[in-house]
Amino acid sequence: MKPKIVIVLGPTAVGKTELALAVAPKVNAEIVNADSQQVYRYLDIGTGKPSKPERERVRHHLIDVVNPDEDFNAARYRQLAAASIDEIHKRGAKVLVSGGTGLYLKALTGGLFSGPGQDTELRANLEREIAQIGLAALYDRLIAIDPGANTKIHPNDRQRIIRALEVYQSTGRPLSEWQNEHRFQEEAFQVLKIGLARARAELYDLINRRSESMIRAGLLDEVRGLMERGYELDLKPLRSVGYRQMGEVIEGIKGLPEAMAEMKQETRRLAKRQLTWFRSDPEIRWFHPEKQEREIGELVQAFLL
Repeated sequence: MKPKIVIVLGPTAVGKTELALAVAPKVNAEIVNADSQQVYRYLDIGTGKPSKPERERVRHHLIDVVNPDEDFNAARYRQLAAASIDEIHKRGAKVLVSGGTGLYLKALTGGLFSGPGQDTELRANLEREIAQIGLAALYDRLIAIDPGANTKIHPNDRQRIIRALEVYQSTGRPLSEWQNEHRFQEEAFQVLKIGLARARAELYDLINRRSESMIRAGLLDEVRGLMERGYELDLKPLRSVGYRQMGEVIEGIKGLPEAMAEMKQETRRLAKRQLTWFRSDPEIRWFHPEKQEREIGELVQAFLL
């Protein structure tokens, strides 16, 4: 029998952490993080990490595992997550995977395709192009080559833009074609996928209020602290929503009100992309995290116990 895992997924700010924390004690489960930003140390406020008391109440995995200047990708996530799941099961506990990074979840449940290897010369050329004409120009090139990439790769995701262009220039085929051939069908687990969703207005209001609470909690000072530790603002995690805007405030590029407005807008756009990704998966069962919490709990118990 393949080991069982429950995945709690959905867009940012929808209430994944709260739901996972509510359900986990009822089924003797530990939580495995599937948020690509929460793996980084020192990025706390802007990533919405569970608080220290929450992590003491329910054991968490894959939070604070790498420094902001370390490489981290879906392959490494899958390796670490699979090891954590094995460890949890050996202790006789259950597993809740919670997060909104679709690629990490797909890698965990369906494996990864190998694809062509890295070409250092091509990558160096693409980096030079970014320095000369900007990342946006390369993103536009990618979308012209592979129109579907706009739902999978963010315009600011330098690493994935470079990889997608590298694959195309190496093989003459878009990255999506390679992925479609692989189809992520290495099924290592029995999986129950719980999707959390809210009405758009409700979700966007939560996003706006959470962004404001992050500012009040000291997100600007958190970014200053990262800079004082020697981390550059062009590092991948510091180019993410919230951190990028606060970095621009520190550099004098934007005022705080403008940065906050952009942070809210970019977070809403992120939520929309996440939902587009998840809606394509017919295995996901969708619920409202508060109105249907009892129903979710019963479903998880029936699956795991």
